[in-house]
Amino acid sequence: MSDDHTPQAADHGQRGFLHRVVLMDGIAALFLLALAALWFAADALLLIFACILFAILLSALARIAHRRLHLPSRRVGLALVLALLVALFGVGGWLMAPQLSEQASHLAQVVPTSLDQVRAELGRYPRLRSLIDELPSNKELGRQLSAMVPNAGLFFSGVFGALGNAVIILAVGIYFAIRPQLYINGLVTLVPPRRRPRAREVIAEIGETLSKWLVGKACSMVAAGVMTAVGLSLLGVPMALLLGLIAGLLDFIPYVGPLMAGVPALLIAFADSPAQALYVLLLFGGIQLVQGYLMEPLIDQRTVALPPALTIAMQVTFGAVFGMAGVALATPLTAVLIVLVVMLYVQDVLGDDARTPAQIKD
Repeated sequence: MSDDHTPQAADHGQRGFLHRVVLMDGIAALFLLALAALWFAADALLLIFACILFAILLSALARIAHRRLHLPSRRVGLALVLALLVALFGVGGWLMAPQLSEQASHLAQVVPTSLDQVRAELGRYPRLRSLIDELPSNKELGRQLSAMVPNAGLFFSGVFGALGNAVIILAVGIYFAIRPQLYINGLVTLVPPRRRPRAREVIAEIGETLSKWLVGKACSMVAAGVMTAVGLSLLGVPMALLLGLIAGLLDFIPYVGPLMAGVPALLIAFADSPAQALYVLLLFGGIQLVQGYLMEPLIDQRTVALPPALTIAMQVTFGAVFGMAGVALATPLTAVLIVLVVMLYVQDVLGDDARTPAQIKD
């Protein structure tokens, strides 16, 4: 009887082995297809993530308005936030649009001229002449900026593409913010029933982490823009309003954004005199000291603190893969990845009682 069962057991074991091989090959093929889909649809996915970020910001502001003003519901708070944003940008755009438009056109003319003056000034010093070769020519600078435009967009490119991206983010973000549970329930439905409560906890923690980070970052951006505009105005640097707006917007990108914002201000100040450029350099250094050692620690205590080295590494990685859009969204994506790793791997798999960024209050 053992002779009869031995071939059957071997045949059953062989079929089981082939089944596992086919299953592993299928999983590997699906994984590769998912990577290919992510690669080719990266711009669309980044745009959707930007819409989600805007929706989370609106929801956070609506909760604050609902709690502080004792409004009857969160939707009333959301309507109030949207009305205030429309009024703010409408009145602000009507008052400042002509001045910003004039300064923007003037900035495009001043930067190449300032770059020529930097080259001429460096050429006066033999030890600094080697730096002239490192500076791009005006044509190369224009070509590099033109090459960056498609990478700076999310789904569309160019000036009209940036407007299209903004319209999509505003519209889809508002729809997400109005009925967030509708989309959360649809996402949770894709998870096995026994894991759905944990999936809701993970999604809620991601939303809490991103909302805290966005509120803190919004405060930092406003402070950076105001301090830059006021400081440049006191130094007598032209186009202080536009440069302050640029500094505030680029402050969304930690560490890299302030460096990018300081370059045009330094070039414009250098067109006046090297001493003026030195004062501007000291101004930006002072602003970074105030933000880095005073404002950011206070903001992080109430919001989210992310590891600086990890943030910079992720900016480099996402920037190499997705361009400027990846650099801009690297920090919130890092926050999401940290929450997923902590909750789904460190807590659930390793059994360690680790804390997510939103729970850390160092």
